[in-house]
Amino acid sequence: MRRSTLWMCALLAIATSGCEQIKSQYTKIKDTIVAKIAERRGRAPAAPAQPAPAQATPETPAPQPAPATPPAKPPRRPAIQAPEISRPTRDTPYDSPNTGTIDPGMSEEDVYSMWGPPVGVRRQADMTFLYYRNGCEYSCGTEDVVFLQNGKVVDAVLRWPGHRYSGQSSSPAATQPHLRRGGDTLTVKPPSSP
Repeated sequence: MRRSTLWMCALLAIATSGCEQIKSQYTKIKDTIVAKIAERRGRAPAAPAQPAPAQATPETPAPQPAPATPPAKPPRRPAIQAPEISRPTRDTPYDSPNTGTIDPGMSEEDVYSMWGPPVGVRRQADMTFLYYRNGCEYSCGTEDVVFLQNGKVVDAVLRWPGHRYSGQSSSPAATQPHLRRGGDTLTVKPPSSP
């Protein structure tokens, strides 16, 4: 519809909203619909509600109507949140008797028998990710990760010397972090004067 047509409809609705004939027709139609609904439900049609005449006496003021309360909204279901994972704030030394080299094609149970239970397991479609501690979670940014596809080892990203992978890893060799005492700082040169 065009904008001018919408404006004309809005003006027509506003102009006729106070018309008594329209209100009486609306009431008749509403009562007819309510009666038909009650008839189909097998109930006797309710008589249309008639406003009761006000019986206010001069010495008794009419009771004030209660303020209208908005209808109660149905309770919202809380959003599903991912579990909170504690992030390390510093590297902690890690040592474990569970060491060894895993090979491509090993099963998940074979990895468990060699390195023990992982600190975390994630599954997505046909992929499984096993997370193991490595002692450099803070500076490396992640634990050691073993990638399994259809239950077989296909890749590994390892930083702890006790964890080894005989296949070709998709991750480059670990580099030592270059930390400065006091942390990295940004230095800004003062503006040069003309």
